[in-house]
This record gives sequence, C-alpha cells and structure tokens, in this order.
Amino acid sequence: MWLLLFGIFLRYACTWVSALSGASLFSVGATGFTVLFAAFSILHAGDVLGWRRALLFLLVCVAVSWGFESVGVATGAVYGDYHYGKALGAKIAGVPLIIPLAWFMMVYASWIVAHVLLEGASTPSSVNGALARALIASTAMTAWDAVMDPGKAKSGAWIWEKGGPYFGVPFQNFVGWIATTGAIYVIVAVALRFVPPRPQVRSSTRFYTGLPVLAYALVAFDHLLIETIPELHIVAAFGICLVALLAILRLILVPDAIALPD
Repeated sequence: MWLLLFGIFLRYACTWVSALSGASLFSVGATGFTVLFAAFSILHAGDVLGWRRALLFLLVCVAVSWGFESVGVATGAVYGDYHYGKALGAKIAGVPLIIPLAWFMMVYASWIVAHVLLEGASTPSSVNGALARALIASTAMTAWDAVMDPGKAKSGAWIWEKGGPYFGVPFQNFVGWIATTGAIYVIVAVALRFVPPRPQVRSSTRFYTGLPVLAYALVAFDHLLIETIPELHIVAAFGICLVALLAILRLILVPDAIALPD
C-alpha cells in the first residue's frame, strides 16, 4: 500500500522535475499511472472496507461509468458530442478499457475526501448522510475534471466534436460528471447495506483510512504546478486544491476515527 502511494508520488515528482528542468525522466505513461493509482485505491478499499465491499464498490463504479460513457459516446446525450482518440488504447463500444479504472481511482479517493469533510455532520449510513457524501464526493470529482478535461482534450485523448465555451469543453460535460458520479455513489451506498463490514475493519487508524486524501492532494498539486493551459492554474487553486486543503486540514485537526458506512 505504502509502496503504491510512494509510486504515485514518484511519478508526479518525475513529472514536476521534468517540466521545471527540461530533463527527460522515466515515465510510466498515462495508462501505467492509471493502473498504479487504481491498484492503490482497490487495495486501500480492501483494507478499510473489507474485500467484499471493496470489490462491490469497484464493480459498481466500472459498470456505471462504462454504461454512462458508452451511451455518451454513442449519443452525445450525457456529456456532449465526443469520441476517444487512439492514445488510450483498445476500446469496447467506443470506450477505452482503461477509462473505468480511471474513474475508480479518483471516485474512491473523492469518496474518502467526502467522508473526511463531513465528519460529525450525520452518520454515513443514514439517508441524509449518504446523500450529502454523494454530493460532496461528486463535486470533488468534478473539480478534478474541471482542470483535467481541457488538457486531455487538447492532447487528443478525446475530442469534443462541437467544442464548448470552457476551454473547448461543453458545460454539459460537467453536468454529466455530476450525474455519473452521483449515480455511482448512491448505488454504492445502497449496495453496501447488503454487505456487512468485517469486524476487524474498524481497527484501521485515522491516518491510514485517510491516505486517499493524500493521493487526491497530489493530483491537485500537480494541476496547480503544471498545466498546458495557463488559466487553469487559477481554476486548480480555487477548485480541486481548495477541496484537497480542506480535507487535509480536517484529517490533521480532527482526532476522531473516520466514520465509514456500517
């Protein structure tokens, strides 16, 4: 687990050094990094939720994200008119195989961020608590997309066929992101009610349970430091970086264990 988190940090550190110094350093590439980050999320979920719950979370995320994406690519009804380029590899129904893993790696991190931010507000297993955490986690995810999507589109990872007012991205895309992630979180909240947690799951320390907050913060700092579109530095500072900062402060300052769904 710690090695995977260190690998995420090392990948970003190499990127930052390369960008600032012009030196060419080793890179695992976008696909390799996605697999690394997703592996961290899956293993962490297995440790703190129990493996049955973790695999259920993964299955729901993969199925829902692929479903929304495939409908979106085919019809343009979810995110706007777009299609994927060749850079992300093999596809099923127009959706690269790596995309559902890319969703999960940050869906899970954002879910933990939401639980840290809403500690003490209401229990995660209550209807109000689950819906509030779904809303905050969806917003944390969309804050990432606000800085990630324009650069990826500019690189040709995917193409917005009609462009859009937000650095070439249609506003509909962000509505689609809220809808996709909201559906994932609500379905996960309902599904977890039918899979009890392991008794030993509660032994996880607060800091260990909150490790995905650090992974989320690394993503945020990367977008603050390095952007192909200069204006997005401001978006990163007052969007995803603000979310990350608040979550880190809560993680440090609140002494209680992080409450996860019963």
